[in-house]
Parts: sequence; structure tokens; C-alpha cells
Amino acid sequence: MEKTGLKTYIVKRTLYSLVLIWAVMTVNFVIFVMMPGDPIARYVKSQTEGVTLEEIQQLRELFGLELPLHERYFLYIKNMLTWNFGKSRFTQSLISEEISIRLGNTLLLMGVAEFLTVILGTLLGVVIAAKRGGTLDTGLVSASLVTYSLPVFWLGWLIILLFSMTLGWFPLGGIYPREWMSNPPTNIIQIIHGRILHIALPVFTLVIFNVGGWLLLTRACVLEAITEDYVVTARAKGLKSRTVLLKHVLRAAMLPIVTSMALTFAGLWSGAIITETVFAYEGMGRWIWSAISLQDIPIMYVIFYISALTTIIANFMVDLVYGIIDPRIKVGQ
Repeated sequence: MEKTGLKTYIVKRTLYSLVLIWAVMTVNFVIFVMMPGDPIARYVKSQTEGVTLEEIQQLRELFGLELPLHERYFLYIKNMLTWNFGKSRFTQSLISEEISIRLGNTLLLMGVAEFLTVILGTLLGVVIAAKRGGTLDTGLVSASLVTYSLPVFWLGWLIILLFSMTLGWFPLGGIYPREWMSNPPTNIIQIIHGRILHIALPVFTLVIFNVGGWLLLTRACVLEAITEDYVVTARAKGLKSRTVLLKHVLRAAMLPIVTSMALTFAGLWSGAIITETVFAYEGMGRWIWSAISLQDIPIMYVIFYISALTTIIANFMVDLVYGIIDPRIKVGQ
């Protein structure tokens, strides 16, 4: 009965996720169709040389703007499902190639930043929850609220001003030293050192900005679990505070934290738009901002599609984990 219930739950969640992916693609298509302005007109304005009417007509045919709406819709669905993303309207480069160039930089930046943020925020949240009401709890909660409320671009500018322009410890921005463009290094130690220097400040900015959110989330989850009856019973049995915290409280508090982790790591591919722009970091975030500014519709289709797809997959995986570890969820479904 248990296995049958789990299989039924998995099938239901799979079908739900597939329907949700189709709905997201449809909404994505409708949003961009209804956007004001003409992308071809925007393209013409961006050109320094004149564009003839013949060339404009060719562009409309090339990007399917002359097709009936329903044909454009089915073409869009087919392209998204087959990962045939086409070309950028402005650079004429394959979108898949542009993603491959920038994705590695973004995964490096966001992966390091989110790993440090989650570890640091979770550990500090557990510590201050165990010592709630004390000076450390009050100080870290107040600091978290302040850093989480600051504009990230302003925070980035302060870090650049201090560590780059005043102290001169780190470069202003970029993904590697400029001299590498004409004279690429061959020493692996030199390559690692150069990348670390250029990634340090954006990572530092993201950690300071996001760690407060994880700290507050963990603290709230732990405080909620501490009041449960089984925790009171464990303490009444004379178990050590550390044992109660790690084996009883933290296990119960981890469910919402795991959900947040899954959603966070699902969004790693898209980068940090503001942070990458401030630090001139050539990643997915800066590329997305450029596509939005230029109204490059094919790229924007891909951006929102992949963002929705990774989020749905992350939710699906979390649902499966919940269904395995908590039988009450399967019963409720």
C-alpha cells in the first residue's frame, strides 16, 4: 500500500509539472506578444547606418513576425522543447553559443557565493536560535535586517570604493586581467589566482547581501521546532542541549530550509543581474540585462523559459523528497 501510494504521488506530481511547464511557456509567449513597441523598429534605431525597407521585411520574415499568431505559437513551443533557440536579433550569434560562453562564469560566481551564504547563514541561524534573546542574537538579527535591506548596487559600490580604489587589493571588475586578452597565461596557478582576484568582490557582495535572509529563515525554523512536544520530552529525559538541537530540532527545521536551498540553486544559472553589471562581470546576469535593454525578444524567450523550467524541476524534486520522507504528504495528496 505504501509503495502504491508513493507511485501514485510521483505520477501526479509528474503530470502536474508537465502541465505547469506548458502553461508557463504559453504565458511566456503571450507576454512577449503583448509587449508594447516594435522590436524591429528598435533594431533599426540601434543601427548607425540606414536600413532599407527591403531589409526590414527580410528581418520580419526571418523572425516569423509575418506569420499568423497561432503558427508563431506552435513554432515557439517546438523550438523551446527542442532547445532550438535561434539567434540573437542584434548580435546574430546563436543563443546557445552565447549561453555556453557565459554560463561557466556565472555558475562559478553564483555557486561559490551561494555555497558560502547557505553554510554561513544556516550555522549562524542555529547558533543564535539556541542563544535567543542574548546580545549575539540581537546583534546578528539587527545586522541581517540592515544588510538585507540595502540596495545591492550601493553595497557593491562601497566594496569597490574600499577594497579596489582605496586599498587597491582587488581589481575594479571583469572576469580576468585585461592583459590576458593579448597574452593568455599558461600557468594553472596564475590562472586560478587571477580568477580568484576578480571573483572575490562580487562573491563578497552577494554573501553580505544574502546571508541575512538565510540567518533569519534558519532562526525562525529552529525557534518553531524548539517548542514542539518531542523536544520538550527529549530535554526532560536529560539529553544534552547539543544532542537535542542537532538530532531533534535541526532535523525538523531542515524541511523549509531544504526547499529554499533547492529554489536558490535552481536560479544559479541566471546569475545576479545587478551585481554582475556593477562589477562588469561577463556572466548570464549581465547578458540578461543587455537583452532586456535592447528588447532582444529571442533571448528573453529563452531566459524566462529556462528560469521557469529550472524552478519547476527544483519544486518537483523537493516534492519527491517530501513524499519519501514524510508519509503525511502522500496521504494529503
